[in-house]
Amino acid sequence: MQFEGQRPNQYTMGSILRLCSTLGLLQRGKQVHGNVIKTQFESNDYVVTGLVDMYAKCNCILEAEYLFKMMPNKRNHVMWTAMVAGYSQNGEAFKAIECYRDMVVEGVASNQFTFPSVLTACAAVQARNFGAQVHSFIVRSGFEANVFVQSALIDMYAKCRDLDSALIVLENMEVDDVVSWNSMLVGCVRQGCEEEALSLFRKMHARDMKPGNFTYPSVLNCFASTKDMNNAMSVHCLIIKTGFEASKLVNNALVDMYAKQGNMDCAFQVFNHMPNKDVVSWTSLVTGYARNNHHEEALKLFCDMRLAGIHPDHVVLASALSACAELTVLELGQQVHADFVKSGLQSSTSVDNSLVTMYAKCGCIDDASRVFDSMQIRDAVTWTALIVGYARNGKGKDSVRFYDQMIASGTKPDYITFIGLLFACSHAGLLERGRLYFASMEKEYGIKPGPEHYACMIDLLGRSGKLVEAEMLLNEMDVEPDATVWKALLAACRVQGNLELGERAAKNLFELESKNAVPYIMLSNMYSAAGKWEDAARIRRTMKWKGISKEPGCSWIEVNSRVHTFMSEDRGHSRTTEIYSKIDEIMVLIKEAGYEPDISFALHNMDKEGKELGLAYHSEKLAVAFGLLSLPHGASIRIFKNLRVCGDCHTAMKYISRVYHRHIILRDSNCFHHFKRGQCSCGDYW
Repeated sequence: MQFEGQRPNQYTMGSILRLCSTLGLLQRGKQVHGNVIKTQFESNDYVVTGLVDMYAKCNCILEAEYLFKMMPNKRNHVMWTAMVAGYSQNGEAFKAIECYRDMVVEGVASNQFTFPSVLTACAAVQARNFGAQVHSFIVRSGFEANVFVQSALIDMYAKCRDLDSALIVLENMEVDDVVSWNSMLVGCVRQGCEEEALSLFRKMHARDMKPGNFTYPSVLNCFASTKDMNNAMSVHCLIIKTGFEASKLVNNALVDMYAKQGNMDCAFQVFNHMPNKDVVSWTSLVTGYARNNHHEEALKLFCDMRLAGIHPDHVVLASALSACAELTVLELGQQVHADFVKSGLQSSTSVDNSLVTMYAKCGCIDDASRVFDSMQIRDAVTWTALIVGYARNGKGKDSVRFYDQMIASGTKPDYITFIGLLFACSHAGLLERGRLYFASMEKEYGIKPGPEHYACMIDLLGRSGKLVEAEMLLNEMDVEPDATVWKALLAACRVQGNLELGERAAKNLFELESKNAVPYIMLSNMYSAAGKWEDAARIRRTMKWKGISKEPGCSWIEVNSRVHTFMSEDRGHSRTTEIYSKIDEIMVLIKEAGYEPDISFALHNMDKEGKELGLAYHSEKLAVAFGLLSLPHGASIRIFKNLRVCGDCHTAMKYISRVYHRHIILRDSNCFHHFKRGQCSCGDYW
C-alpha cells in the first residue's frame, strides 16, 4: 500500500498496530509509530489507543503510560481499558487498580474487557475488599452473567482465599466454563482443601466437562498430599483416555505426584516415556529420589540431567546438594556448588541453606560458615543448619554462640533448632545451658518437647553423671518414650557404668525394636566391661537364637576417587602388608609420645597382649594407616565409620595427628571428630 503511494488512514494504522500487539512485534510496532508521527495521526484517539495497547502487550509499559498521559482529553473507554490491562499484564497491579479507580471517577463506562483486567490485578495483590467493590459495580453494570467476567471473579476470590464467595459465583454460572472450574480447583488446592478440590473434579466429570492442561495438574497435586494411590491411578487412566498423556504439563504433575507418594517406580516410568523433558521434569524426579532417601539415584539422575544439556534451577540444585550432604560426598557437592556459581542464577535461600548443610555434614564447617556469612537473607532453617553443623563437628560452644546470635537477630527457633541446640549442649557438657534451653522451649516459644528433645536431655544428664535426674525426666515425659529415648538412656548407663538401669533400658528396647541389634550389643559390651563374660555370652546366644545379626563395624576412606573399606583385623586389601607394617610404626611412635592402649575397649576375653593387638587393628586405625601411605604429605585424611569410634581409637587418633602433623577428620555414626596437633574438636566429650 505504501509502495503504491496510498496514504493510510486511522483505521489502517489501528489494524496494523493491533496485529503488532497480538503477535508481540515490538520493532514493527515502533516503525508504525514513526509512520504515525510522519502522517500526523499522533493525536488521533483511535490510533493512540492502538499504540498504548501495542506497547503494553510488548512489555513496554512506560511508553504506553507516556502516550496515555499525553491524551488527557481524548481518552475513551477502550484506551482506559488498554491501560488497565497493560498495567495488570506487566505486574503493576496497584497501578492497574489506581488506573481503574481514576477511570470510574472520570465517569468512563467499564465493559467485559475492563473488569477481568482489574480483577486479575486484585488477585495478584490479594486486594479482596477492592475486588468485592468491583464485583458490586459489575452487578450494577449488568455484566454479572458474562462468562469472562464470572471467570475472573472466581479467580480473584479463590486467590484471595475467599473460597465461599468463589463457589457462589461458580454455582450461579449458567454455562459450565472449564477455566472457571480450574480457578476454583487451584484455589482449593492452594488452601489445602484437597477433598473439596476432588469433589469439584468429580462434578466436572459428571457434567461431561472436558478437563484441560490445567485441570489435571491441580487434581494430581491433591493426591500428592492425600496419598490416595488408587484414585490417583484412576485419574492417570483418565488422562490416557482423554489424550493428555503427551502433555508435558500433565506428565510433570504425574511425576511429582508419584514421587511425593513415594512410588518412585511409577514416577520414573512416566518420566522415561515423556517425549520432551524440561527442567521441571528432571527436577521433580531428582527431588523425589532425594526426599525418598534414594540419594545415589538422585545424584546419578542429576548428572544425567547435566549431560542432557538441561540447565538446573534452584530447586534441583538444592535437592542435589541435600543428597550430597546425606551421602557426605564432598567432592561432588563442591562440583554442584561450582555448577551453581557458573549458572549465573541469582542467590537463593534454599540453595544457600543446602550448601551450609552439605558442607557441615561433610565435615567442612569453615566452608559452611563462609557460605552463611555471604548470605543476605537468613531464615530459621539457615541458623538451624549452622547450629546443628557446629554441634555435629564437635563445636557445641559455637552452636550456643550462634543460637544467641539467632535470637538477637529476631529469628524464632523451631522444633529442629532445639534438637540441634540440645545435641550441642549434650556433646559439649553444657548442663546448665541445656536445662535452660529445654525449659524455654514451651515457656517462651510454645514448642512442645518431642522424643528427640527428651533423648538429648537424657543424654546430656547421663553424660554429666545425673542418671537419677535423667530417669526422673524420662518418667515425667508428656509423650510416650520411644526407642530414641531409651537408647539415649542406655548409652548414658554405659558411659557411667550403671548396669542395673542399663538392663532396664535395654529391656524396653528389646520390646520396641525386637530385631535391632544395637541394644543387645550395647548391653553385651556393658557386661564385658564389667567382667561378666557369662552374661555377655548369654546376650550373644540370645541374638543368635532370635536371628539378630550385628552390623559389622567398618571404616572407609576415599583416595583418588576410589573408596577403600576396612573391617577390624582386615587382611583383604591389596596393600595389606604395607598397611600392617605402617600400623606397627604408628604404634611405636605414638607410644613414645605417651599413648597407652585402653584395654577396657577390648571386649574379648584374652590376655593383655592379645587385647592390645586387637585394638591396634581396629578398622579406623587400618584406614588411617592407609591414608598415611597413600595421601600426599600434609594432606587431610578423611575417614568414615558406620559405628561410633571407641575411646581407644579416639585417643590414638589424637596422638597420630600430633606425631604425623596431619589433620584427621573422622566421622562416626554420631558426629565428626577433627584431630589436629594432638587435640580433638569434641574436647574428648562425645
